[in-house]
Amino acid sequence: MRASFLAAINQICSDKNVSPDQVIEAVKQAIATAYRKDFGNKEQEIRVDLEEGKDMPTILLVKEVVDDVENENFEISVKDARKIKPNAETGDEITIDVTPIEYGRIATQAAKQVILQKLQEAEKMSLYQMFKDREDELLTATVTKTDPNWVTLEIEGMTVSLPWREQIPGEHYYTGKRIRVYLETVEMTGKGPQLRISRTHSNLVKKLLELEIPEVRNGDVEIKAIARDPGFRSKVAVLSHDPRIDPIGACVGQKGVRIQAVMEEINGERVDMIEWSEDPIKLISLALQPAAISAVIIINDTEHIDDAGRKIKKRAAVFVEEAQRPMAIGKKGQNIRLATELTSFELDMYNYEELPAFKAKLSALRGGALSDEVSVDAAPAEVAEDAAATEVPGEAPVVATEEKTEDAAA
Repeated sequence: MRASFLAAINQICSDKNVSPDQVIEAVKQAIATAYRKDFGNKEQEIRVDLEEGKDMPTILLVKEVVDDVENENFEISVKDARKIKPNAETGDEITIDVTPIEYGRIATQAAKQVILQKLQEAEKMSLYQMFKDREDELLTATVTKTDPNWVTLEIEGMTVSLPWREQIPGEHYYTGKRIRVYLETVEMTGKGPQLRISRTHSNLVKKLLELEIPEVRNGDVEIKAIARDPGFRSKVAVLSHDPRIDPIGACVGQKGVRIQAVMEEINGERVDMIEWSEDPIKLISLALQPAAISAVIIINDTEHIDDAGRKIKKRAAVFVEEAQRPMAIGKKGQNIRLATELTSFELDMYNYEELPAFKAKLSALRGGALSDEVSVDAAPAEVAEDAAATEVPGEAPVVATEEKTEDAAA
């Protein structure tokens, strides 16, 4: 091969992000296809050698040495083989130089089309392999175009679409803006690798926390659960594996600098940090902060399928003072909805004055059949035998981010 040919291959490798071996193999296959089209047939085994220093490739027809020839396309007799290779024996492989003096225009065009096709396939596979190993990671993207239903991004030379359902509500995108996206999955399609990216996935918050907080990144602080309402609020439960480390303080940082960096990346979305507890009562009371929870009753602490084939979810009843109820529920039910997602418990909210009656109904249920006076909502038929009520402290737990007055009243 001429130096100019090698230089062209290297340029293609650089532009298409493929290896030189892939390009050379594509060229060989293209030349072999062109030869079969103009000079041979599709049954022949053709081998192409691109030797350094030669202007033209060498085309070799490969045949097997046999005693009796049945198919001349890939078999040759011992007698004819010894004309090419004097010591040829049955079972040997013979290569015959069939390089034509010049290639026709049709063959050249055929070779060109095959080369382009192979290069496209190699480029697609290279991109797929490059991103497949990076699933469940953060990627840095640049906005190149905005449309009503999607935003076009460039990620390491690849064009990717961010659909509206994966965009943070209210976030403004403009050409040239740099953002981080979460790579969920990579799929190979007929059009090439498709990257499923998101700005609304809960793992985006998790990966940003790992990026900004060394204690989370090295495993001293573990993220146990995340509940997210994209663009508005997230709740993150964390647990410290080192008694010397305060998980909330480590995540918030001095003067809130660490958590503020995460919030800025997700368009100002508020992130509340709470400390994880294996005690579901304590966890539920913390998850509903900043509201002060007066009591929690665990109705069912395991998710299971009952005898009738119904899926029974974990369930708890939460009791608050009337003044705390709006804060516990949150604007449009956001606070209790996020707490439900964070704890995996279906939460029923009651005023604290209803607690004695609720306990009485619970006792009646355990003592016999469900009476007509018992509210199914207050004491579901799936109440566990060991259901217990526990009082929790009256004051509101401390939150990681500042609670605004208007939010508290919502």
